Amino acid sequence: QQRITSSMVDLGIPDGDTSMSRTVSLPAAIAVKMILENKIEQRGVIRPIDRKVYLPVLKELETMNIKLVERYY
Repeated sequence: QQRITSSMVDLGIPDGDTSMSRTVSLPAAIAVKMILENKIEQRGVIRPIDRKVYLPVLKELETMNIKLVERYY
């Protein structure tokens, strides 16, 4: 059996957006952009556990210095 922990890492922007506001709003905004660009084909209420949804969102977040760090135990 293996234990994996995932942590989203963001430091915020001094005198700018907080880390909380960035990590809540940006994934939603990226998903909306993907829907408008027809990069997400599913319609309706979608849980973000589909790799076709979350992998591109995580990739885009990395360009904004927000990353996911995984640790294996």
